[in-house]
Amino acid sequence: MELLNNFINGAWTKSQETEGLEVINPANQVVLGKVPVGRATTKDVDAAVNAAATAFPGWSNTPVMERVQPFYQLKLLLEQHKRELAETITLECGKTLSESLGEITRTIENVEMACATPALIQSEFSEDIARGIDEFMIRQPVGVCACIAPFNFPGMVPFWFFPYALACGNTYIVKPSEKVPLTMNKMFHIIEQLDLPEGVINLVHGGKESVDSLLSHPDVKAISFVGSSKVAKYVYATAAANGKRVQAQGGAKNPIVVLGDADLEMTTKIVADSVYGCAGQRCLAASTIIAVGDSSGTFQEAIKESADKRVTGFGLDEGVDMGPVITPESRQRIEGLIKKGIDEGARPLIDGRNPKISGFAKGNFIAPTILADLPMKSELMRTEIFGPVMNLMHMDSLDEAIKFINNGQYGNMAALFTASGASARKFRKEVNSGNVGINIGVAAPMAQFPFSGWKDSFFGDLHGQGRHAIEFFTQTKVVVERWPKEWNRKF
Repeated sequence: MELLNNFINGAWTKSQETEGLEVINPANQVVLGKVPVGRATTKDVDAAVNAAATAFPGWSNTPVMERVQPFYQLKLLLEQHKRELAETITLECGKTLSESLGEITRTIENVEMACATPALIQSEFSEDIARGIDEFMIRQPVGVCACIAPFNFPGMVPFWFFPYALACGNTYIVKPSEKVPLTMNKMFHIIEQLDLPEGVINLVHGGKESVDSLLSHPDVKAISFVGSSKVAKYVYATAAANGKRVQAQGGAKNPIVVLGDADLEMTTKIVADSVYGCAGQRCLAASTIIAVGDSSGTFQEAIKESADKRVTGFGLDEGVDMGPVITPESRQRIEGLIKKGIDEGARPLIDGRNPKISGFAKGNFIAPTILADLPMKSELMRTEIFGPVMNLMHMDSLDEAIKFINNGQYGNMAALFTASGASARKFRKEVNSGNVGINIGVAAPMAQFPFSGWKDSFFGDLHGQGRHAIEFFTQTKVVVERWPKEWNRKF
């Protein structure tokens, strides 16, 4: 099986690397392709960076209204190929088709938002700040930028970054996860149809070698990353040490608080979708559910019934609610954490290990799991499981729940279910989390808002999407000009 090609300087090119990793369908272990991984991928990175650096002067001097025109065509093409792209995501990533279609929808929303760049990038001007002196601030592109993407949203995450980067006048390199490279290859076959100069956007494959090459390359000026907190810290420290701008989205341990006045039916459905959607493999997936006061008993019964009804299987099959996790190693790790939690004293209301999925005996499947009464000192209380496992807790008050959340190391998302406006206002004001949901189980910001994150869930200052992306991909220049009126009379 041939290795996947890179897209460099407007053309599909073979990798300098001859070794590779197989791309595996997580539902059945069928080989879907082979991606180059090894030392020689650093040569691919060099070629992509050189192409982007060469293209930068011409692209950055292109008027912003012209720079955004290709994105109108890109939106139409993505809509035309939506199902095809979604099916590819399901095959290599494992999520259900409906989840994959939703991912492409969010992808398109970022393309639409990038089309607003001419309005978002406008200069700020102040006339006569002193006699005969004007002052203004302009935004200019930073140069060659790159994205190191995760496996769980192979279509959407790069679009948090590169449409804004290109619209702002930068050139770009996308490095997809070696676990799920096929989706972005298909995306670039679509991007290839756009009227973009050669070298403006490039695709390079690889593993850690290509990542390290991007982090250290002197001509790469900005890095965007999404992944685990451990790797996010490494990316942030390494790229920053090499003088680059960095936005590094890390892991999470997202809590949801359920008060006794919450609508039980609605809350149960939304919480189950939050925990088990995408098999728990998303950075906004809820993992810790805190039932407060009198809600504990009734909610426990309702959420157990809801989880029991969810159908686990192949994402392209009808009626399937949840697909597999990404690799056999991920499955083993998650099952090991479930065992550890039970050994430490948790009550398994539902144990999703080793489910029997007809026709998919080799798949990386874990069924919905609920662990109750997990001890506070348990490793699972602190560890991002990144799988379909719910930690169900009880607390006496909203204050106690907020204190517990704020003492955690992560701050990606926190959510509250309630009918009380006062409780909602207190929660959103006091909780230490970058994304907050009120009667929302996955508080995913729309494209016009930044994808926030606090504490060990984010390293950097400016996030992906919206105005934050515009600020991240531009550098400000302040100009102070003196034009005395008497000078004007001389000419």
